[in-house]
Amino acid sequence: MSLMHELLMKNQDIWDLFTRKEEYYPEKLDEHQRFLFSKKDLQNASEPEVSRYLMENGMQVEFPENKSFAVCLTHDVDDIYPTVSHSLLSAAYSLKQLNFKDSVAQLLWKLRGIDYSPYLNFSKIIDIEASFEAKSSFYFITAEADPIRFRYDIEDIEHHLGEVSDRGWEVGLHGGYYSYDNPEKIKKEKERLEAILGKKIIGFRNHYLRFKTPDSWEILADVGFSYDSTFGHRYSVGFRNGMCHPFRPYNLNTGKEIDILEVPLIVMDVALFKTSNSFEEAWERTKNLIDTTASLNGVITLLWHNFVFGCNFRKDWVRLYEKVLQYCSEKDAWMTSGEEIYRWWADRN
Repeated sequence: MSLMHELLMKNQDIWDLFTRKEEYYPEKLDEHQRFLFSKKDLQNASEPEVSRYLMENGMQVEFPENKSFAVCLTHDVDDIYPTVSHSLLSAAYSLKQLNFKDSVAQLLWKLRGIDYSPYLNFSKIIDIEASFEAKSSFYFITAEADPIRFRYDIEDIEHHLGEVSDRGWEVGLHGGYYSYDNPEKIKKEKERLEAILGKKIIGFRNHYLRFKTPDSWEILADVGFSYDSTFGHRYSVGFRNGMCHPFRPYNLNTGKEIDILEVPLIVMDVALFKTSNSFEEAWERTKNLIDTTASLNGVITLLWHNFVFGCNFRKDWVRLYEKVLQYCSEKDAWMTSGEEIYRWWADRN
């Protein structure tokens, strides 16, 4: 047992929050079989109680170049082929701005070939992040089954994955909707992505944030992942188990630490904007979470889907992402990928 776990066990309320004891035997699940959080849970999610307890009891954290906190930047690649509704909305937005060329491009990309898809925008995202001396992780789907629509063939975008990897950004797996509780399926998806990429992958986040505590961690550790970043809120933003630091999960059923690092997800673009009434509110909520994390020398993980950068009607979402990068840069944060967070954390713990 780690020193961190021993310390947390001394406070029963903190220990129950850290381990998410109530998720072991949930009374209710949502339509995607995810734990259904109470209003109280979501209200308390803005306070990282467990990390605060650890820092007040002697935990010390350091980052490269004496940075005081870190930002883990991530992108789930849910789609490569824009849906008809997205194409129409983007085209209408461009038309409203009198940008006729872009309006036509949004509608006719299919006729020109997959390489013209506005969602094949990894280099655009990388360029934005590189301008702030930041890096990020891209999680790709290799599963064939999906509850809504076929997503994409990973083989079709092999050279785009190569570019992401060659530039020093991370390629990870976005586990399939039906795979989260099936180690054989996850292993098959992992091997498919590795075959295309030509190297091992270590990072994971599941589609729809489907996750079962503690089973999902055990499965991912057994399949060979080094870290996960699924553990977060689907209907809100904040700290699911009071942690704003990466951590090794503890299985209450076995009484043992699980051999995987969780880099908890704190802010997802969709959840943030669905629960905010304005751009200003979304920014203030995000800024408060950044400031709280920074005050505890923590790591705040952000998820901005790649489709956002190809949807003209989501320009506010892109603007907020760039505002966050600017703010964190001014606060001298270490802005990097899940892979680099993992390697740094594992080396020191």
